[in-house]
Amino acid sequence: MSLLQALASAKTEEDVKDAYIKALGLKNVFKGLVDIQAPEIWFEAKEAATPPLLMFAQLLVYVRAARKRGEAIPGFLGVIDREKAALMATEHALSLLEDDAIIWPKSGSAADKALAAQIAPNIEPHFVLYPINGYEAEFIKATKDVIRQGRIIRTPITPDNLRQVFDKWVMMVGVELGVKRQADYAVLFFADIMHDGHNEAMRRLPARLLFSGGLPVFIIGNEQYELASARGYRNFWNIYHRPPEEKHRHYLLERRDSLLPMDEQKFKGAFYTPFHIVDKAYDQLAATLGADWQDRYIVWDNCAGVGNLEAKHSNLRNVFMSTLDQEDVTIMRGNPAFAGAEIFQYDYLNDDVTDFGEIDYSLTGKVPMALRQAIADAKAGKEGAKPILVLINPPYAEATSSDNAASPGEDRSKKGVARSRYSLAGMDEFGKASNELFTQFLARTYNELPNAKVAIFSTLKYVNSQAFDVFRAAWCAKYMGGFVVHSRAFDGLKGDFPIGFLIWDTGERLPIVEAGVVALDREGSVVGEKSFVNIENSRLLATWVPRPATNRSPAIPLKGAIDPATAKGDVRGTRWSDDAIGWFNCAGNDLQQASKLTMMLSSGFGSGRGYFVNSENLWQAAIVFAVRRLIKPTWLNDRDQFLQPSEPLTDTFKSDCLIWMLFNGSNLTAGADGLRWNDRDWSLVNHFIPFTEAEVGAKARFESDFLVRYMAGIAISPEAQAVLDEGRKLWTRFHAIDFPHKIREELKLNRADAGWYQIRKALEQYGDTELTDFDSFKSAYAALGNKLRPMVFELGFLPS
Repeated sequence: MSLLQALASAKTEEDVKDAYIKALGLKNVFKGLVDIQAPEIWFEAKEAATPPLLMFAQLLVYVRAARKRGEAIPGFLGVIDREKAALMATEHALSLLEDDAIIWPKSGSAADKALAAQIAPNIEPHFVLYPINGYEAEFIKATKDVIRQGRIIRTPITPDNLRQVFDKWVMMVGVELGVKRQADYAVLFFADIMHDGHNEAMRRLPARLLFSGGLPVFIIGNEQYELASARGYRNFWNIYHRPPEEKHRHYLLERRDSLLPMDEQKFKGAFYTPFHIVDKAYDQLAATLGADWQDRYIVWDNCAGVGNLEAKHSNLRNVFMSTLDQEDVTIMRGNPAFAGAEIFQYDYLNDDVTDFGEIDYSLTGKVPMALRQAIADAKAGKEGAKPILVLINPPYAEATSSDNAASPGEDRSKKGVARSRYSLAGMDEFGKASNELFTQFLARTYNELPNAKVAIFSTLKYVNSQAFDVFRAAWCAKYMGGFVVHSRAFDGLKGDFPIGFLIWDTGERLPIVEAGVVALDREGSVVGEKSFVNIENSRLLATWVPRPATNRSPAIPLKGAIDPATAKGDVRGTRWSDDAIGWFNCAGNDLQQASKLTMMLSSGFGSGRGYFVNSENLWQAAIVFAVRRLIKPTWLNDRDQFLQPSEPLTDTFKSDCLIWMLFNGSNLTAGADGLRWNDRDWSLVNHFIPFTEAEVGAKARFESDFLVRYMAGIAISPEAQAVLDEGRKLWTRFHAIDFPHKIREELKLNRADAGWYQIRKALEQYGDTELTDFDSFKSAYAALGNKLRPMVFELGFLPS
């Protein structure tokens, strides 16, 4: 687990400390007034994000006290919290410790903003700040160098990180210069990096760097630029080392023309991936494949669009970019950011596919010979052959939705691409996944490049969806690492769900078991971590309850409680079942579908994605109903699969779930006559009334007393009893009212055994708030839900 991941899951300050200790490999550590005390370095730690100056102020109180006691103090000081870290040589603070003008508090905990302001001028120019999200590797390396060598060794600028370093320079330094032409950024950047702070490392550059009063002055032509604020400049060059090694300098200069600051609007189109998310992907690739991966790997993006994924690549001589549309090829070839890359038009899911699903490059001749040779060498394991990385953000669409072939941000204008030649000829073994565009890309890559690494932006269906079990049996690879990001990071994408960037090694064909990821919000900030688990279908909650067979008795297949207009002529919902009391719709097995497709009805249903309920399976149906409705879906959990319980279920838990279900808004059971559908009238009998006629003052007999008999003698918890008591008051109020004709007609209030759906809707529409108290009911119902909610995880219905 990375430091970033460990900090995301940290719940206390001790967790934060332990995460840093482990990540840095600290030895001989002591925890006391100084949070982390090692011989070479002391750290002040905070659980919450805290200004570095405030943390340094507190740490210096302890350093000053130790020095007065004649104790040894370390050569370096550090401050850390769950978001960032900062390092500073202790020597920069020594003069402060003897300054009589500073009023030092008696305890470190009393250090405040006033003290931080006093010490700021002396120490702010000297500490190096490392946001962990983006600079984790640099921080860890610098700290280990401190421990090993007693000094900070900065990160070098190389061909592999040039693009990312330049983008950070523009954000931290360039924007402070007030340049008139964006094209000048690259010129000024090279003047800066080809200078060691004292002398130029390369002469005759288009721009020059001089220093005045210790601050940089950039000169280009007749114009001179100075920093509006020097803070970012100091911090940037505290992180990076300059100048670059001599062996890299000329190559880096050759890349100058490709370093124009990128206008994201120019990249928005078919396969748009936001630049800040591409940046995170490149960080992940470096962490997973090694810092020099751009030099070592041949990269093929076989659905490149207009090239967003390659915008951060610094060694484009190793890059091949193919895309469906010739217009996109023209755009990429005209972009200096891609100078050196091999760009070509190629329909990856249709070109070079034989009738038997095999790949024959001679069919079109489009694939460049250099790429063919690289593929052949990698397949043969030829000595010295570069490994291949397939880096893609493919379109996402099912074959039945040809208008929806869109990866995040696509304009959805490319119709008719979902059914491909490869899906028809080469995907027999992949099951339903042959209907999905992104899995078609995965399948062809898997067979075409059997030893490749694959780094893919996609939904997480192929990892844990119930419908993709056949795909996972055929597509096996070693999971290497990745992250998920909120779908709203991608322009134009509807819904809230995770988009994964996962890296796989197809050369090691291991079953997909689990993918642990860092979770990023739409801005790319870490918000936690998550595991997506491949669970065999036999363990899924969808297979837990026996499903009674249909009989020959006809039923009306409603999709709502009482409205015959929702009836659907689907043969699966037009037959009843022996001794059934209702139909439980429970389509899908994940949180996303559960939030919309969980309901109990007194009718048949216009779909086969559920089952009939009777006296034998009611307790299970009530539990499944509650489990599916208790946990609200979020963008991060909505693909989580419900599981069969792993712990014993008590009678109280069962009855709690039953009562919670009875009073839920998705309990659509009802009693009604005169539902006109398919040229006949239908009636609904409500078997889900937990009270007798006398208890609620009903004016007529309930046709069914099933639930009263079912609940007789079962254990009822105080929380569930409170819901029953408050619910009884509402039921009683309902039977005491003579509702107007409009409400009676709309809610089919033409028999005594009205259901909870009809009762609450009628009371809400009647609007008699003085005599109808929903607040007490809602409070009791919420308390029962709060009791049950953690049990969903404790009993194993969802992974914790």
